[in-house]
Amino acid sequence: MDTSGRPAATELASPPGAPPRVVSTPVADDLLRLLAARHGPLMFHQSGGCCDGSSPMCYPVGMFRTGASDVHLGTLTVAGIDAVAFFMSRSQFEYWKYTALTVDVVDGRGSGFSVEAPEGKRFMIRSRMFTDEESRTLGLV
Repeated sequence: MDTSGRPAATELASPPGAPPRVVSTPVADDLLRLLAARHGPLMFHQSGGCCDGSSPMCYPVGMFRTGASDVHLGTLTVAGIDAVAFFMSRSQFEYWKYTALTVDVVDGRGSGFSVEAPEGKRFMIRSRMFTDEESRTLGLV
């Protein structure tokens, strides 16, 4: 349970030497620094989209509540700001569990509730399948 008494999101085990499940590009890091300066600590939630090009939502910490139906995929480390947690709905994770995700940025208007929307940019997911070795390390095979 989290501090509100709600069931907490599932934390994924990360064995020693495991590849990160989610990383960010330098362009995404730059935008995250700008947004953190305006909004404070940030987090991501991916609840829709099944493939490359889907857009995770970026919120100030505390503005989106995660719970038992969510999975904490990992945390982005961006120089100069607090770590940025990345969550995904459990049902979505079933489609994505064999992929490494990269948070990137493209021109275009993001979703109305995601903090990058007014910037004329949107976060976008790029993905690749884990290699056989990475899959073994993560316990996926």
